[in-house]
Amino acid sequence: MIGTDGERMNGTDSERPLVVGHRGASAHAPENTLAAFERAHRDGADGIEFDVRLAADRVPVVIHDATLRRTALRPGAVSSHTFAELARLDAGTWFNRRRPARAREEFSREGVPTLAETLRLFAPRFSVLYVELKCAPAEVRALAEAVVSVVGELDAGTAGRIVIESFDLGAVADVKRLAPALRAAALFDRRLRRPLLPAREMVARAHDCAADEVALHSSLATRRRVEAARAAGLRTVVWTVDHPAWAARASDLGLRALITNDPARMRRTLDSLGAARAAN
Repeated sequence: MIGTDGERMNGTDSERPLVVGHRGASAHAPENTLAAFERAHRDGADGIEFDVRLAADRVPVVIHDATLRRTALRPGAVSSHTFAELARLDAGTWFNRRRPARAREEFSREGVPTLAETLRLFAPRFSVLYVELKCAPAEVRALAEAVVSVVGELDAGTAGRIVIESFDLGAVADVKRLAPALRAAALFDRRLRRPLLPAREMVARAHDCAADEVALHSSLATRRRVEAARAAGLRTVVWTVDHPAWAARASDLGLRALITNDPARMRRTLDSLGAARAAN
């Protein structure tokens, strides 16, 4: 790996885990907007995690849901709008209504950014950016190709900070076939607790799609799974955690990163924990 984050990855497990803003600093700004990413940077996050879908004109855009109902307060599918139309939508008023204590008038001017715009503005400013592919089965290959194309326009050092992830492990495999040098993570969610996913099966699935990391829902992040991943050469990322207790747990488990809605709070907790340990 290239750059600061690569140096961390090749170090010891006792290093402080990276703090990654879930959809930006989504506790304080509307998720998956430039405002949320800016806030995460200001709050001292090491990186950001965000979701990408295809617009009608096959441009990758940053949004979680398949429809616009929740975060743009209007009917319609993301895939039925061009990237230019999505950029003009109001993607922040929903946050102001849901969280009036943290509302800001300027959030109402946030649109849906493109992947290219997000990487241009923020890839140079963070150590790591997790890009989650969100797609219907019929769009897997198209989305993988579009994302790889956008990342391919970056210089090697900047591209080295990006990790492509997905619950659709076929999408992860497509990314690795198209761009073997890109880092990728296999996502596993809490539904795999019932039935319980054995650690060896998790590792096998990650290896089958050529993933470099596993990204686990917090309920799956047991010592056995983390150690099995490490033994197989895979680092572990855990999502989405806001409780301060995860600071100590992450350090003890040797996690690569914690994905959190409130990076400022997690960063403060980790820094306090590190200072206390250094004093002892």
